[in-house]
Amino acid sequence: MLRPLLGCLLGGLLLAANATAGNWAHWRGPTGNGVAVDAQPPIRWSETENVKWRLAIPGRGSGSPVVWEDRVFVVTAVPTEVVPTEVSGGQAPARPGGAVPRGQRRRRAGRAPALAKLQFKVLCVNRQNGELLWERTAAEATPHQGTHSTNGFASASPCTDGKHLFAHFGSRGLYCYTLDGELKWKRDDLGQMNTRNSFGEGSSPTLAGDKILVPWDHEGQSYLFALDKRDGSTIWKTARDEPTCWATPLVIESKGKKQVIMNGETCVRAYDLETGSELWRCAGQTSRPAASPAAADGLVFVGSGFRGYFMAAFRPDGRGDIEGSDHVAWSLDRDTPDIASPLLSQGRLYFYKEKTGVFSCLDAATGKPHYLAQRVPGLSRIYASPVAAGGYLFLTGRSGTTVVLEDGPKFNVVATNSVGETVDATPAPVDNQLFIRGERHLFCIEAQ
Repeated sequence: MLRPLLGCLLGGLLLAANATAGNWAHWRGPTGNGVAVDAQPPIRWSETENVKWRLAIPGRGSGSPVVWEDRVFVVTAVPTEVVPTEVSGGQAPARPGGAVPRGQRRRRAGRAPALAKLQFKVLCVNRQNGELLWERTAAEATPHQGTHSTNGFASASPCTDGKHLFAHFGSRGLYCYTLDGELKWKRDDLGQMNTRNSFGEGSSPTLAGDKILVPWDHEGQSYLFALDKRDGSTIWKTARDEPTCWATPLVIESKGKKQVIMNGETCVRAYDLETGSELWRCAGQTSRPAASPAAADGLVFVGSGFRGYFMAAFRPDGRGDIEGSDHVAWSLDRDTPDIASPLLSQGRLYFYKEKTGVFSCLDAATGKPHYLAQRVPGLSRIYASPVAAGGYLFLTGRSGTTVVLEDGPKFNVVATNSVGETVDATPAPVDNQLFIRGERHLFCIEAQ
């Protein structure tokens, strides 16, 4: 049920842009909302049509590609040994090169998982021709805990400020490289996460000025870290009363001060960027949230959709517990997103229902629907978040199919495309190109 509340929107909220137009430096893009303002990628392609290049990527990873000028960066986890086939728990058996034998992805209760030793790698690719420029092994380790059968061990997306690349492998550490591949520092002492049901790790870090924000929500003591991006030292470390959450922080500005917005099962929370102190919170989310926030025009949007539905628009000038106050502009309790994050474009909020190809569009200011629960033909199971570019929406399912819609208040399909392999990572639209990280390849889509 929609519950719009009266009141005008507060001005003065601006997103912290971590990249300029023409780059895609963070998995949610330069605005943090999934939008490439100036990009004009193709809307039609196939496994052969409008594919400028494809590069085979070893191992598994669902971290999204990031792009800075003439370089594309991806992460992956590559097995270095064969493990026994009789396994259970989150991780399916892996072979060197990353192949997972078919038919062995189902869990078998009561047995401990057999885990392969992995090389956690960062790859830098020439944007123009798809050649591998450099490859670095950040760490080599056997994970202490399994992961979901559809998840790998390199699920966090890297980010860059145009001078350095930051690659986050969760319990295996955070690594800072120059764009030429020189290791500047690492933090492999933050601890070990124990995620719910051994579903694995995957929250991505966020850059904000001289800070890199590292979420650390799990079944132990959870934290939000702010590290100095120059040397990795801890600026602040705030404890969180939250179980496992896979959301990525979003930095906004409200009344001249920057806030860090974090999703959570217990509460949506905002923290002061400079000190890490909590500013406001609101309960109501569902179990094990994964979707990241979006924000614009004086409102912050946060939702979740596992074992329940919740989404709300918050006015970020509140303090303390804002539940039930007029700082909650509107809320929704149906058809809200689970894994994929909402997309905010031109005053419209788009999102999937749970992990399905059922899609909705609301007026972001009021919460009133333009359309609700519209079935997207060709899409079923969804992990990748929707992105917008050139007046279109790009919706990608696990099957590798991308459905292109008009970016507008009416549901209108304009194209359906496929790269022919599983896609869990969010695509990156930059200039006249679209970069898609598939299960086996990195694709550059460009009109030929």
